[in-house]
Amino acid sequence: MSIDKTVATAADAVADIPDGATLAVGGFGLSGNPIQLIEALLEQGATDLSVVSNNCGVDDWGLGVLLAARRIRKMTSSYVGENKEFARQYLEGELELELLPQGTLAEKLRAGGAGIAAFYTRSGVGTQVAEGGIPVRYDSSGAVAEASPPKEVRPFRVHDGRLLEFVLEESIVTDFSLVHALRGDRHGNLVFNKSARQFSPPAAMAGRVCIAQVEELVEPGEIDPDQVHLPGIYVHRVLEVGTEIDKPIEKRTVRTADGDRK
Repeated sequence: MSIDKTVATAADAVADIPDGATLAVGGFGLSGNPIQLIEALLEQGATDLSVVSNNCGVDDWGLGVLLAARRIRKMTSSYVGENKEFARQYLEGELELELLPQGTLAEKLRAGGAGIAAFYTRSGVGTQVAEGGIPVRYDSSGAVAEASPPKEVRPFRVHDGRLLEFVLEESIVTDFSLVHALRGDRHGNLVFNKSARQFSPPAAMAGRVCIAQVEELVEPGEIDPDQVHLPGIYVHRVLEVGTEIDKPIEKRTVRTADGDRK
């Protein structure tokens, strides 16, 4: 029996995402941003969204377009630079932020997709990540209205006999996930390209419903199983967007003939 997970349009792919939904969104900087799905969601109108992603794009690209339209209530991220509107909304009390170490965020998503409720890590021990106090939300006067709570910390004896402290991090599961892949088949098996592979697989795994846009759609069996980065069991909808799409980067650095950067 064939399992065809393809959808005809981006609008169809995101049509059932409701107000207040939680989303895990792939991408690393602007690399691998599922921009066609994001723009379709902008057009669809869902608001009050809680988004988990490494960062929030830039002011006019990626998740930044949803942010500018005031559709995002909360961001869970590890990097919040490159976006002036993000900084303004956060500091003026219009946006909540949960800030996490980058590896912790990736593992929280992966663990959620793997059915692991929580895990212990050394990352953040001895800092506000574990002890609490990171501003989650400011009020309109600039005072901290809500701060991150302390997390459970306990000692474990490691392989060399030392007794070290670890902080407990709960996994993340979201209502939906949106990712961009280089190639995918009708069963949902995906191949990512270079740095777009960083957060896209764990983000895809974390969503109860995963929606993937792919540059190239192929038939089942055309992707070597050894080359599959994410198996189709995690993917529920596949949209082909073609290869002629914009792929901007935040900052372009080039070298002159004599090797100087500009």
